[in-house]
Amino acid sequence: MKHEAVVGIDVGGTRTKSALVTPGGTVLAEAVVPTPERVGDRLGEVSAKAVAELRAAAGDDVDLLAVGVAVPGLVDEVAGIGVWSANLGWRDLDLHAAVSAHVDVPVAIGHDVRSGLLAEHRLGAARDADNVLFVPLGTGLASAILCRGRLVTGGLWTGEIGHIVVQPDGPLCGCGQRGCLEALSSAGAIGRRWSEATGLVGDAAEVARRADAGEAEARRVWQEAIEALAIMVAPVVAAAGTELVLVGGGLVHAGDTLLDPLRAALTMRLGGRTDVAVEAAALGDRAGSLGAATIALDLVGR
Repeated sequence: MKHEAVVGIDVGGTRTKSALVTPGGTVLAEAVVPTPERVGDRLGEVSAKAVAELRAAAGDDVDLLAVGVAVPGLVDEVAGIGVWSANLGWRDLDLHAAVSAHVDVPVAIGHDVRSGLLAEHRLGAARDADNVLFVPLGTGLASAILCRGRLVTGGLWTGEIGHIVVQPDGPLCGCGQRGCLEALSSAGAIGRRWSEATGLVGDAAEVARRADAGEAEARRVWQEAIEALAIMVAPVVAAAGTELVLVGGGLVHAGDTLLDPLRAALTMRLGGRTDVAVEAAALGDRAGSLGAATIALDLVGR
């Protein structure tokens, strides 16, 4: 008997993650590959290859219902247009057309973070919460808000907290401004800033390990990242009535090295309030691909 399933593809600045998922939420196959340079020019090919490889990994007994593709930046999800992405380098890219030309099933286009929050709400750490702020820390940094169980989707810039300046004259951001939150608190920025300061090569996970061990430069970069994040998150939490701050991305593997100081910094900036939970996303860096699968399932009414 054939399994009905969808493919979810999360196109990140560093890696592209994909998953083959049934309507019941069972993951039949997953894959992670490096994101190629100028991926916008090759998005259809990248998507088709992911679909073919996942179907091969799961066997031939898969009835593919739809494909969902989640991307960062400014996304017009209704029109399927990637309006702008600082990390992937495109403007006004017709994502829907690019993918539809290479697959023979319906295609859903979504924002990676909003799609990821949907997945966390249905499958992960936000299943019991209706007022949630989701902040994945990856190559870039954005957010999504769930209010009374519904995604907040206003204009194109909804959730793009990564490009708010939190430290004037701070480090240069990919968007061209200085001192953006993304240039201080994203996983990419943490690794880059520590490497520039020390002359050593290491990613954010390495910085977390060294900070936990007490290395001064790692602790400085780490604490600056957490303080900048708290500066941005606190007013959003206060304005939106958030009850749960869900931190995602690969950096959540740092565990309490990340979460404990963030809880403390957020409590201080919220005037001592302790009613806002700060937790690690259950889906980790799989949230984007499972979120893309979620919007694909929604597209076909499953």
